[in-house]
Amino acid sequence: MIKRKLHFSAWQFILASVFVTFSTLNVYGQDAATSDGEPAAPVEAASGNGNAVAGEALFKANCAACHKLYKKAVGPALNGVSQKYEREWLYKWINNSAALIASGDQRALEIYNEYNQSNMNSFEQLTTVDIDNILAYTDTPKPAPQTAVVDGGATNSGPADNSLNSIVLAALALILVLLVALLFVVNNTLKRFADANGIQTDVAEEKDERRPIWKAFVENQFLVLVSAVFLLLVSAYFAYGAMMSVGVDQGYAPVQPIHYSHRIHAGTNEIECKYCHSSARESKHSGIPSLNVCMNCHKSIGEVADATYQEGMSEYGVDYNKEIQKLYAATGWDSDEQKFTGETKPVRWVRIHNLPDLAYFNHAQHVTAGNIACQQCHGPVEEMEVMYQYSPLTMGWCINCHRETNVDLANNGYYEKIHEELSKKRGGKQLTIADLGGLECGKCHY
Repeated sequence: MIKRKLHFSAWQFILASVFVTFSTLNVYGQDAATSDGEPAAPVEAASGNGNAVAGEALFKANCAACHKLYKKAVGPALNGVSQKYEREWLYKWINNSAALIASGDQRALEIYNEYNQSNMNSFEQLTTVDIDNILAYTDTPKPAPQTAVVDGGATNSGPADNSLNSIVLAALALILVLLVALLFVVNNTLKRFADANGIQTDVAEEKDERRPIWKAFVENQFLVLVSAVFLLLVSAYFAYGAMMSVGVDQGYAPVQPIHYSHRIHAGTNEIECKYCHSSARESKHSGIPSLNVCMNCHKSIGEVADATYQEGMSEYGVDYNKEIQKLYAATGWDSDEQKFTGETKPVRWVRIHNLPDLAYFNHAQHVTAGNIACQQCHGPVEEMEVMYQYSPLTMGWCINCHRETNVDLANNGYYEKIHEELSKKRGGKQLTIADLGGLECGKCHY
């Protein structure tokens, strides 16, 4: 029998076909991903009755606290308000709405009653030119909704593009199936031809008889001894590391029911940590902020800026606007009617930092008395999109901090008396937490 190894392999052709197909899909996907959408038209600098650019600045300074352009807030949406009312009436309403209501004006009374008789601030400092500029800005057409940016800078295409993609993908998939079937037929034909001509396709490789390595290793007692000692040391090292990591959750970053970006709140907007975690000043626990604290701002902030929205979708895969809607659903806030419905839902936050019950830690003692910055233990929270446990929170980590951290004595009434006593013994040297008894067992365990 002739022994000959065939150079043809059906699987090689299949893999090549798959590679070519996906390469084609990739190229097509890059071409199809380009958006044909027109960007929203920018705000025009000036219109017939005012300057929209100047009006935008005036609107943000005087009106944005209660009004939005395209959505109801504390007051009505102001887009197109110049077409609903006469301009002379708007001058009177904006300058002094209370006086217009007191005069018995019918439209003023209707608006006053519709919004629960909420008084609108008077803006007598605004001239008619200023009001014209504001009205020019409120006439800005609503921009077209922007699609979320995906990887590679591509945008989500419309229904027509999706249909075309589906047709092309289906055609390419059919071609791939036909190629696979054809390759199986060719492979079977070649096998039958080889069998008919006595050609052996699978040739067993002849192997030289040699001494097994394991047998040579077992007969060498020195290598066996060295290997056993090495394995014992390695096992002890990993076993010690595993046991010491029990209960250490450094890097733990659970998914929360409502996505909260510390990067935006504490970083971009520079909100102080203790504004939300107010109990850290005078309590053992820092506390989880109530949703009412969130609504202090988000009662008026129902949507993020376009740039922030695009950043969240492209870099973090998070729709910030949907997360705000989750907050509204939890608090029972109807953003359209601008009132609470009373139908609240509890939010099951997932705890990140957790000390064992045998350890005592007081936030007020560190934050208020010790003037310790939050970042010293919790890391750069102003850079964290998703909050995670920055420090190991182990006993050794706490002890090292007490040994190395100097006591802030400047204008700190908590340490005046004890500093007077210890400074006599220390010769005026800087005190550490350890000098104040920070290494005593009873400080943290009782």
